[in-house]
Amino acid sequence: MAPAPRFDNALCHGYERLAAWADLLDRINVFPVADADTGTNLKISLAPLRQPGPSPRRLRDNLLRAATGNSGNIACAFFGELIGARGLGDLPQRIPSARDKARQAVIDPQPGTMLTIFDALAESVGSNGWSTGHPDCTETIAQLEAAVAATTSMLPDLKQAGVVDAGALGMFIFLEACFAFLFPSDRPLRTVTEIFPSGLSIRTGWAARNHIGEYCVNTMIQSDAGFETVQQALDGYGSSIVVSGMENQIKVHAHTSDRDGLRKRLSRLGAVTQWAEDTMDAPTVAPVRAGDVHIMTDAAGSLTIEDARQLGMTLLDSYLIVGDRICPETLLDPAALYAAMASGTRVTTAQASVFERHQSYLHATRRFDRVIYLCVGSVYTGNYQTATRWQAASDDPDRLTVVDTGSASGRLGIAAMATARFARTASTTDSVQAFAEKALADSRELVFLDTLKYLAAGGRISRTKGFFGNLLHLKPIISPEPEGAAKVGVVRNRREQLDFALQRLSRDLSKATNAMILMQYTDNRPWIESNVVPTIQSTHPKAEILVRPISLTSGAHMGPGTWAVAYLPG
Repeated sequence: MAPAPRFDNALCHGYERLAAWADLLDRINVFPVADADTGTNLKISLAPLRQPGPSPRRLRDNLLRAATGNSGNIACAFFGELIGARGLGDLPQRIPSARDKARQAVIDPQPGTMLTIFDALAESVGSNGWSTGHPDCTETIAQLEAAVAATTSMLPDLKQAGVVDAGALGMFIFLEACFAFLFPSDRPLRTVTEIFPSGLSIRTGWAARNHIGEYCVNTMIQSDAGFETVQQALDGYGSSIVVSGMENQIKVHAHTSDRDGLRKRLSRLGAVTQWAEDTMDAPTVAPVRAGDVHIMTDAAGSLTIEDARQLGMTLLDSYLIVGDRICPETLLDPAALYAAMASGTRVTTAQASVFERHQSYLHATRRFDRVIYLCVGSVYTGNYQTATRWQAASDDPDRLTVVDTGSASGRLGIAAMATARFARTASTTDSVQAFAEKALADSRELVFLDTLKYLAAGGRISRTKGFFGNLLHLKPIISPEPEGAAKVGVVRNRREQLDFALQRLSRDLSKATNAMILMQYTDNRPWIESNVVPTIQSTHPKAEILVRPISLTSGAHMGPGTWAVAYLPG
């Protein structure tokens, strides 16, 4: 039997709040490795909970496959046991079982992590009226809050850095929202910064340990060996090892300097069906400074999560649904998206819920005194209307300035990037907003479509009339404008696309000495980098040329073969 819709929706509610605060979790992530990815991994791993509907077994399988990173694998082991709960009456039995499942998955469980939160939750549902069907949710949340605050003193790394554990905080953020949905109240959810006035910023001077030469490995094996056998076999092959799964599908996470040895060891236990590895070097994260004007924009602007970290920006995600897999836009591999589209897999997009967007605005305005939201054009989505309504109802509306950029894709991205750079040294919100508005007015973008079949299949154009008329066998060139996508040309092949781009760049950048040019690709990155970029560099040698994947929500509608160039004069 499928989970009761009410509990399904509570899990979704918890995920949406977690997603909105994930950047904060990344910033305070110091254990077990300070690689600024706890929030990111939880967003990826728990994304299946955002899409209620599959059978409990299918949803557990989706969680298992999505699980990534130390925190993500442990959290998925926990929530996998809650899937299928019919309602509150099941939770006093389900939660202790879920706690045990999460703890058993970890070879070397540590206090002061999300396991501590699961312990506190399991203890709470053993009392506080849960068994009688009248739980004191307020007391349960208070116990979880105290457990998070206590993590700072439980692990040396956390104590030295002066922060709470990122994974523990992530579970608190999720569970508080989940319970708020199950037990409605007139009181709004408290902000995370209000609940924890300390422990949310790394102490000045703290230095992370060096993990050069080590890898974070996430892998799946098909094996009948059993979890305990797999855990025993991995002794000595790394640290932060988490083993979980369903029947003969076993997921393994490990930090190791011997990835080849780990793979050989796993291959002796069964068939390796999935393998992903990342270096454990800490990413560059822009410092948060008092007085900065913070820039927030939509991920529809073709910027990456790495861009956001380096520039100190906030990116607001939409979601991609590829088959039955759901993933935030900035965290999906572009190659996987376009391979799925080429194979005929159904791909759709979804906006973040209004609740998630409101939580994102709250997060930004509680961490920064002044926030400018460069919003994707109101003609394309309802984000501008949602933000302005929230701002009007806010108790401190002056913290947020909402700008309807009238743009999308690379034109939005290049203006947002330039504005974020300017904001690092600007002193007033007005000066940053004026810069942003000029950058938006001066920027241009050309989007080169390879085929119209994806737009037609998605209902974005008519096959018989309308915007593109009878151009289904040609290659239109469009530009995102405040009034919508405007057709600016049509060509027959890739060579003519490049010629058109060169002519427009020559016309619009003839006097620019320090222009920014943003090249965007779908499944054609090698051609962009080996053909297009060198050609443009030869004609605009002083321009800064950046190469990024086109916004995946745009790419999902326009399809493989599409590419684009956005540009901003100096």
